[in-house]
Amino acid sequence: MLTSKLPSVGATIFSQMSALANQYNALNLSQGFPNFDCDPYLKQQVNYYLSQGFNQYAPMPGVPQLQLAIANVVSEHYGLSLDAAQITVTSGATEALFVAIQTIVHPGDEVIVFDPAYDCYEPAVELAGGKCVHLPLLPPQYAIDWQQVEEAITPRTKAIVINSPHNPTGAILHPQDIAALRRLVNRYDIHLIADEVYEHIIFDDQVHQSILRYPDLAEKSFVISSFGKTFHVTGWKVGYCVAPAHLTVEFRKIHQYVTFSTVTPIQMAIADMMTHSPQHIRELGPFYQHKRDIFRRHLVDSRFKLLPCQGTYFQLLDYSAIADLPDTEFCHWLTQEHKIATIPLSVFYQTPPQSKVIRVCFAKDDDTLAQAAQILCQIQATKTSF
Repeated sequence: MLTSKLPSVGATIFSQMSALANQYNALNLSQGFPNFDCDPYLKQQVNYYLSQGFNQYAPMPGVPQLQLAIANVVSEHYGLSLDAAQITVTSGATEALFVAIQTIVHPGDEVIVFDPAYDCYEPAVELAGGKCVHLPLLPPQYAIDWQQVEEAITPRTKAIVINSPHNPTGAILHPQDIAALRRLVNRYDIHLIADEVYEHIIFDDQVHQSILRYPDLAEKSFVISSFGKTFHVTGWKVGYCVAPAHLTVEFRKIHQYVTFSTVTPIQMAIADMMTHSPQHIRELGPFYQHKRDIFRRHLVDSRFKLLPCQGTYFQLLDYSAIADLPDTEFCHWLTQEHKIATIPLSVFYQTPPQSKVIRVCFAKDDDTLAQAAQILCQIQATKTSF
């Protein structure tokens, strides 16, 4: 009889809520993907490389053109010079996160994660024989308590997973966070796994505090990003990992036996897009800030409390003025009764706080955002169980 290696893992909340949205024909603001298309030039270049025969295996670390384009973007935005030995293209950021964790975590090791934590971290740590140490981030700011982090560090602590801009809360790291992180990493010789897939989606003229800005941190880090988020093509599943050469050597030993390489014509097209349209990345933050602001304005008259959103394309809504239901039940009720699908925040905590908060995705066209806000503004239930 098969013994499960992940006995507590089932279908992700994203799959569950998307299935529920389909079942009830609900507007789906749960899973984080745009409902608008990517740049026509990007699709044109994919078609070009398909027709020109670029349909065989790409080099295991990534096509050189894309590695160079990544290096140029990192240099422009973070001031760090990279070479190909530090850049590995992966089949999505999830693969990069999995491989990074497998690279450094051994049986008995501990990895610090911050709840609400994206749901792919812990299974990867468990499969490596490690254990996650969960530290809670609390509303409304979801800021890291660095004293709590230091108290959680033990001789078994191998890594800290940093996610900024943070999914699902939209919080970001600030310079004072980086100062605290540098002190801890250098004092305790800990690795970092930096999930920066929303790196270019940051608002209100704030600066993304990428780990790549800080050479002492970058030297001990795997920094992971996603072209799916940056270019509105989440279904293409293309990401990358930047790490120092000595860590990249070990990372690629595992990567080559997970996916080996990522689809060739798409890599070529993304490289062209980055070179041909560098303004796309520069304009991504304002593009999504416009959507955030539209959505928040539409919800001013609702009974939901809007929590701060400093980055990503997610908005948190506090529904405590509407219902006493647990957030999972509230999300099911919204989907079934009001035909709008959202994500409960509690599923991303080991020990959920006593708050009533849900996550919605605003990576949608303006008409969809207006429609969603209209539905949410009509919800006027009293604070009783349904």
